[in-house]
Amino acid sequence: MSRTHFKNVKRVVVKIGSSLLTKGGQGLDKASIAAWVQQMAELRQQGIDIVLVSSGSVAEGMSRLGLKSRPKTLHELQAAAAVGQMGLVRTFDDNFQAHGLHAAQVLLTHDDLSDRQRYLNARSTLLTLLNFGVVPVINENDTVATEEIRFGDNDTLAALVANLIEAELLIILTDQQGLFTGDPGLYPDATLIPEISVNDDRLEKMAGDSRSGLGRGGMSTKVRAARLASRSGAATVIASGGAAHVISTVIAGHELGTYFVPDIEPLAARKRWLAGQLQVRGQLVLDAGAVKVLKSDGKSLLPVGIKTVSGQFERGELVSCVDESGAEIARGLINYGINDARLIVGKSSSEFEKILGYADDAEMIHRDNMVLI
Repeated sequence: MSRTHFKNVKRVVVKIGSSLLTKGGQGLDKASIAAWVQQMAELRQQGIDIVLVSSGSVAEGMSRLGLKSRPKTLHELQAAAAVGQMGLVRTFDDNFQAHGLHAAQVLLTHDDLSDRQRYLNARSTLLTLLNFGVVPVINENDTVATEEIRFGDNDTLAALVANLIEAELLIILTDQQGLFTGDPGLYPDATLIPEISVNDDRLEKMAGDSRSGLGRGGMSTKVRAARLASRSGAATVIASGGAAHVISTVIAGHELGTYFVPDIEPLAARKRWLAGQLQVRGQLVLDAGAVKVLKSDGKSLLPVGIKTVSGQFERGELVSCVDESGAEIARGLINYGINDARLIVGKSSSEFEKILGYADDAEMIHRDNMVLI
């Protein structure tokens, strides 16, 4: 997809970062929020579905509570998020109401998208809201999320939402103009990259972490988000939220920020879910023969091709498949829990009943429940 095709998109996810929303932690930037909402409202009135992923609850809570630095403990972060979410949602709702639109608050944790049933429920709810002409305002549920279940940053959340609703475009608004050839704060000669493939090997070297101290993200998380969004075929643009009419300009196809070209073959919906929206519970080390079978033949994974297993997992949970050097080859839902898996590693399915006392699936992971990385 080229930028000129953006004007034909029907579904867009917009993500706005903490530093932008709170003027660097000083409190909600209501003038900028009004401008962004006006642009989103204009797109919605053109028939384009808009989903907003908003950071800023912790930063706004810090401002309201008079905190000078981001809290370190989880319960303090959750308290700040609870306070800040009130002002954040009210501000967005008031602004959308001014344009005759309803907004809906949707709070998610990783568990909501890793459990298949809850994943489908979240998808159905969001699509229903869009059918009603509502603008969902999504944030991570920081007041209940723990380190084990949190997304880590709202860039990742925005990409997963783009996957979830099959959006065509993800716009990430930040306090930077886009992706530069190097950190412009450290390298004055760094230049803006207007367009780059999500597969470009240079991306990791050019992206840096956040230095604002307000959010959990940085340019590196935005690059990862662009790659994750591309798994469902979504394009990503990272641009400065301070640019005039930034959302409208991007949708119009004009060159602004950095466009990440999604030149990865889109995955089927279930395999997209497997690839990005489940937590890995264990690891299988495969021999060379099994690696070849998975990569070249697209077959299921049999226990006979597995050298070792590790982790703590039950039947139906997600595990990672790696080669003997540790490089990840695939991910999939395993047919056996860790205890039984250890007993049948390297064995033929004809031996299962004697070893386990029962004969179940011949495959450790069926190809329909596996995605190559």
